Amino acid sequence: MLATALVATLILAACGEDGEAGSDDPVVVGQVAEPASLDPHVVTAVNDFRININLYDGLVRYAADSLEVEPALAVDWTISDDGTLYTFELREDVEFHDGTPFDAEVVKFNFDRMLDEDHPYHDTGPFPLAQQFYGHLAEVRVVDEHTVEFELSSPFAPFLSNLAYPTGLLISQAAVEAHGEDVGRNPVGTGPYVFSEWRSNEHVTLERNPDYWDGAPEVPGVVFRPITESQTRVNELMSGGADMIVEVPPDDVAALRDDPDFVVGEQAGPHVWFLILNLAEPPFDDVRMRRAINMAIDKESIVNDVLQGTATVAHGPIAEAFGAAYNPDIDPYPYDPDAARELIEEAGYGDGVEVTFYVTEGGSGMLDPVPMGEAIQADLRDVGIDARISTYEWNSFLDEVNAGIEGKADMAQMAWMTADPDTLPFLTLRSGAWPDEGGFNSGYYANERVDELLEAAQVEVDEDARIAMYHEMQEIVVEDAPWVFVASWKQNVAMSPRIEGFELHPSFLLRLHDLRWAD
Repeated sequence: MLATALVATLILAACGEDGEAGSDDPVVVGQVAEPASLDPHVVTAVNDFRININLYDGLVRYAADSLEVEPALAVDWTISDDGTLYTFELREDVEFHDGTPFDAEVVKFNFDRMLDEDHPYHDTGPFPLAQQFYGHLAEVRVVDEHTVEFELSSPFAPFLSNLAYPTGLLISQAAVEAHGEDVGRNPVGTGPYVFSEWRSNEHVTLERNPDYWDGAPEVPGVVFRPITESQTRVNELMSGGADMIVEVPPDDVAALRDDPDFVVGEQAGPHVWFLILNLAEPPFDDVRMRRAINMAIDKESIVNDVLQGTATVAHGPIAEAFGAAYNPDIDPYPYDPDAARELIEEAGYGDGVEVTFYVTEGGSGMLDPVPMGEAIQADLRDVGIDARISTYEWNSFLDEVNAGIEGKADMAQMAWMTADPDTLPFLTLRSGAWPDEGGFNSGYYANERVDELLEAAQVEVDEDARIAMYHEMQEIVVEDAPWVFVASWKQNVAMSPRIEGFELHPSFLLRLHDLRWAD
């Protein structure tokens, strides 16, 4: 591994005296925030996943240009006719970065650690997505050194997709045993890059894995810099302090796209930006107020003026990028302040009402949250709702909101980027996903029919029947309006034209294995 002094030298070299990186330098990536952890099982934010996907591999992964699943550490698999037994044939002669072997025992250790409360390393969590993604697992069995079986308690349609998600990345058993709950600061995977150093609020540095089973990367390493303020990320790119930045501010996308010194990539994906409403308390325990706020906010203006056309108006909880699972017959709530005022009057708040509004300074998938929050605040003021904004740093914001907003806020910004149409509604709209149940239904929405549909869709093996369930679920949720459905983002990246081999992926992850410097 790189010594600390060498890491510092590489970072300086990447910036260079003239801002020009060379072929022997690492690629510097400007991220939106400091990672919370590099343990893939304990984090939930794409900001962290973008690093982890380069440190680790899972049994399967997404194909290069889609959300289809392909082999990774598993070279093949079979599924029983009843959909409850998955048998994986593992790749041989693969080692973790610490030299320990990858085998079936390690696979079992990873999933038992997340799911078995009696496991000796379960206390290295918490594992917030484990039960939701893998709770149908009844047992993981080692058949032999290179064969492992996953027995499910019932069929579970998203299972392979969930294994490809970063929560399914596999960590070294030896590293967990050595570092315990601090393994997130000492990560060890099998991926294309090896962890070298993490200096808080400065950088996470990875170096090339020369023995990577899928071929060693060409660049010597990658440096991830947390640059929370979006305009500062742009300035760092323009000055040479970063070679690539994610989540470019809307105002800068067009300017950078037209500048020959930079390359901008854009791609629509499965993303929804919304406002969580607190249904546990007034005023949003009244559906009339929830529908009113959906009509009071000018979402077209937010998309076109604040976000400069880098997003589209969201119609409901499943993004259009999910294809057949998206319900095209649902119309978004219209911008109609007069109708909103009428509903507010009917609900008994005609004399005005004050609400608390949580806004984040930035964060993965959060677009331009402060200007968006201010635009929403102005629209609500116009119909007699006084939204008092409280602003938080991203990781603190997640802690506040994910714990549930009852007793704290009336509404809060949120965005999710997912790889299966099941993920967002199942984790955020079921009554069984309230925060005290380990889910992310932070506004305490509950609808018995929605619960039935989401539970049934997970075990439905007929794809047409599953899609019909998602369509009905979306109709009910939009009618109930537990959220304000605001925007679906076109993800973007801006980089130096000297970087080649990178393409945006529909998962919103940064797959950096193929990076190279142009000749």
